[in-house]
Amino acid sequence: MTLYRLAPEEQRPPWRLTDGEFHLAQEVSGQLVANATDELDRLFAMLGRAGYCILLTDRHGVALERRGARGDDKDFHDLGLWTGSVWTEASVGTNGIGTAIVDERCVSVFRDQHFLSSNIGLCCTTAPIRDHRGQLAAALDISTRRDDVDEMTLSILAQAVRDAAMRIEINLFRNTFSDARFIMLPAGANSASALLAVDKDDLVVGATRAARLALKLDDRRIAAGLPAADALQEGRDATNGELAEAERAALRRALSRTNGNISRAAAALGMSRATLHRKIKKLDLH
Repeated sequence: MTLYRLAPEEQRPPWRLTDGEFHLAQEVSGQLVANATDELDRLFAMLGRAGYCILLTDRHGVALERRGARGDDKDFHDLGLWTGSVWTEASVGTNGIGTAIVDERCVSVFRDQHFLSSNIGLCCTTAPIRDHRGQLAAALDISTRRDDVDEMTLSILAQAVRDAAMRIEINLFRNTFSDARFIMLPAGANSASALLAVDKDDLVVGATRAARLALKLDDRRIAAGLPAADALQEGRDATNGELAEAERAALRRALSRTNGNISRAAAALGMSRATLHRKIKKLDLH
């Protein structure tokens, strides 16, 4: 009421973008939509025909994609649960999408917890989606007007939307670092989405938000060239063991690829059989 000059008794849908503005928003978020499509379809297969609407918005609350049963289209369109609508707090006050974006956390809003009276029949639950740098990129929402939805049902839906948002985040991260290898942090990290992307030299080139929180990483540390072993605090001695470990790993890979054939492994490594035999003995590889 104070910040956005909204009145709770207002009966209106959220703001809508013009066609040109909407097409621009779609263009900017093309990669996001591509990485989210499978999860939107999965949620629709689970819930869409039971009176639920699934919305994907950008970080500005603009609905980019939606899923819903055709028979519910008119009701959802009239409520503004439609592409091109703007579900920010500035547009409609307290709501799942807008509040999740402001607070950057999962939010469920149950009926009259919505600010505008036109939305008090809605139950919605929303999870934020973060990009490869851990910054807010989007929001994923499930909404319904079903009368039989209670707060317990909403909590189950909240878990479903959190899980789907996490999978979208992982898709975004993997596609951003498509040439990297990925390391999942050991048990005890924040979640299954705690991933590191490492290059061919085992330097960290990217980390999800969960990994950044668990390992206290930021863009500066990553850009400086952080060895994955250091990030994971594996306690290696860089001066007395790392070269030997790298050589041992290279020999093991070569022997594995040739099924233990010394001659072929030596040829692949560009050394003589005698040299390879000496290295195998020195590094205690049998």
